[in-house]
Amino acid sequence: MLLPQPGPARTLALSALVNTVGRGTWLTISALFLTRSVGLTVGQVGLGLTITALVSLVASAPMGYLADRYGPRGIQLAALLGSAACTAALVAVRSFWTFLLVGVLMAVADSASRGARGALIAGAVPPDQRVHTRAHLRAVTNVGISVGAVVAGVGLAADTRAAYVALILLDCVTYLVAAAILVRLAAVPPVPAPAHGPRLIALRDRPFLAFTVLDGLMSMHFGLLNIALPLWIAEHTTAPHWLISACLLVNTVMVVLFQVRASRGTEELGGAARAARRAGGVIAVACALFAASGDVPTPVAVALLLAGAFVHVIGELWHAAAGWGISFGLAPADAQGQYQGAYGMGMQLGGMIAPVVVTTLAVGWGVPGWLLLGGLFLLLGLLMPPVVGWARRSRPAEPAVAPVPVG
Repeated sequence: MLLPQPGPARTLALSALVNTVGRGTWLTISALFLTRSVGLTVGQVGLGLTITALVSLVASAPMGYLADRYGPRGIQLAALLGSAACTAALVAVRSFWTFLLVGVLMAVADSASRGARGALIAGAVPPDQRVHTRAHLRAVTNVGISVGAVVAGVGLAADTRAAYVALILLDCVTYLVAAAILVRLAAVPPVPAPAHGPRLIALRDRPFLAFTVLDGLMSMHFGLLNIALPLWIAEHTTAPHWLISACLLVNTVMVVLFQVRASRGTEELGGAARAARRAGGVIAVACALFAASGDVPTPVAVALLLAGAFVHVIGELWHAAAGWGISFGLAPADAQGQYQGAYGMGMQLGGMIAPVVVTTLAVGWGVPGWLLLGGLFLLLGLLMPPVVGWARRSRPAEPAVAPVPVG
């Protein structure tokens, strides 16, 4: 079942589904709109996206802190409304500097949304359902982005400014509708700031930061399918180019159908750490299958690539579920927002370095590079349980519950 049972989790999923339809539309048309309609160069677009990614990385934990202090629902609604305004402002972009200004504001709103979403799930959903809810959100996100990409195809076919503007305004509307749906969710009360000590405790929690870095490096595997594999198929195998789309389709369908099921057992720290270890091993196997697809007959290459895509997505499902379970499990109850924001920093870090790492190793070095990547993912997975164990031992002991008098 794609949507969770009625209640807070379903409200969150419906809001995410609507929002990601618009997100999928923008992701599909953004490069062409900015270059063909606005007139930016490819280099300017790349520089702008890099700067906004850095802003989002730096803002993640502070925005999560605000969600804790002022209430995650209010911050989430403000982020959605701010994103709607920034999206509408894209229509007025005419230069690199206006693009950068809008992009930076959007990055801050995105960071606020991520931290608030994590705190909102932690506050509105029972602890044993948080990972399950995250899994549903990821499944509907894949559906929404896919629908948005299909809708965007109409604008790409027209390739006119009017068509691009219409799709941008559609994206703007989805933010507003997502906010309207979220209003139905009961407010989660803010958590008072601690009377003493630092405010951004997540950034001082060394075991949690170690987990965040490991998880962020593990997330480079997303770049295998989106960046390295298309180049590998086109330049180093005899497989037809349509197989690129087939591998992406395998990934999308598997995430939609099995992300919720793959999250079972990751609600507790021990199960989540073991899932991360399994993910590293499985992704290593996928790298070996991709490596083996070079310089072999076409039928063999096709079979190896499809098998690699299938194995890779299994690792992806476990990795995603493990990250949610660990990030929720290690976060103090009064700091879920900033801890979820800090957890997101790792994913952003992985996304920033993945293009260079995976293209250099997998595409540039060929088979040895694929095997080296596989070994790296295997090592990251093996390191996760001891790091989570270290983090668990560093948590304050839970206060003992006094026995209830009888009689």
